[in-house]
Amino acid sequence: MTYQLRDLKDSVVVITGATSGIGAAAARQLVELGCKVVLNARNEGRLQEMVAELGAENATYVAGDSSIPDVSRAVAKKAIDTFGTIDCVVPNAGVGMYGSVLDYSDDEITRMMRTNYEGTVHIVRATLPAMLEKEAGDIIIVASAAGFRGGPTEAVYAGTKHAQVGFAGALDRELREKGVRVALVCPAATETEFALNVGRIAGEPRQATFLRPDDVAFQIVQILRQPRTVRTHIWTLWSIHQPNP
Repeated sequence: MTYQLRDLKDSVVVITGATSGIGAAAARQLVELGCKVVLNARNEGRLQEMVAELGAENATYVAGDSSIPDVSRAVAKKAIDTFGTIDCVVPNAGVGMYGSVLDYSDDEITRMMRTNYEGTVHIVRATLPAMLEKEAGDIIIVASAAGFRGGPTEAVYAGTKHAQVGFAGALDRELREKGVRVALVCPAATETEFALNVGRIAGEPRQATFLRPDDVAFQIVQILRQPRTVRTHIWTLWSIHQPNP
């Protein structure tokens, strides 16, 4: 008998940063497997395009910044009002800027810290009660390989990713006996809109060596498909061309 993966049909998955890159790829792959997705990002026009692509019977959205508690609570409410429950949350919204710790304005640095860390914490806090109520669920946090070792031009960014790693570790210890699994997906550089014009340039040759959004989304799907008797916690990814740090 072959190994039995979970059937994800009608599972309800909340995804932040859902209009491009890893978040959009994950939404597409999950809907292909029969999931219902609740999408969050700042850009309402793009969210509407995603829902039109995926189908209103499969997807809904709330526009706004998930680092604002009321926005995260609105996302959770939309999931329950539309699809009746929450089975998984994928905190994926992220901002990156490369350079010295002294580069960029106070507002830009604060936005990166809030989006990457506070956005993770608040969407987890908003969605977790629905999973605890039924003693089953998944939290799959999209962090970064920089969460374990940051490079010389990413001190603040790496700090936010270290924060996600620390948060996920403690959360796993808090929730695993309550039926909620916590996993970290930590990719190396991925070919997305991330950090464009603040450290990366669209179309630069090195992007051909990066991971693809679908590579990372596939790992998210596989974590969710694991039988509930299994929990895995840290998934790190590099393309075949990227050296481990």
